Amino acid sequence: MFQDEARFGRINNPHNCWAPPDVRPSAPCHMVREYTYAYAAVSPTDGILDSLVLPVVNAHAMSLFLSEVSQRHPNDFILMVMDKAGWPRAKDLKIPKNMRIIFLPPYSPELNPVEHLWEEIRDKWFPNQVFKSLDAVESVLVDALQSLEQSEEKVASITGFDWINDLILKAT
Repeated sequence: MFQDEARFGRINNPHNCWAPPDVRPSAPCHMVREYTYAYAAVSPTDGILDSLVLPVVNAHAMSLFLSEVSQRHPNDFILMVMDKAGWPRAKDLKIPKNMRIIFLPPYSPELNPVEHLWEEIRDKWFPNQVFKSLDAVESVLVDALQSLEQSEEKVASITGFDWINDLILKAT
């Protein structure tokens, strides 16, 4: 599985949108800075997605997430591929017994298929929206993640790079 986390919040970046000729479109925007964080682990070959929304990103939150993934797959041995951010390498990180961690090379987000899930969520669920509260952001984020968790084919199509499938097939 590949793991990553992303920040979602009440600051937005306006997206392009359609408008009739000679009409300049307008999109709502605000400058509030409140955030929540989505954690996700994906198996690109079969589209299995596990996610969790937490208020912070640190070693304790990462330990909670890894424990959740482990509990969802109690009979599997999970090889978790993740970036080298500080919290996955922290000494107080608790790694479940049925899991091992492998780190991606530094400065290589393009190697992590979870990055494409964040693009999908931002493009489909968050474009040009202004949220009245952080709870509203979390509600949309949870809906997006639940929708993707229930659509393994869609997740596999978003995250399944051919080179990953080839690598996994060679390893088995």
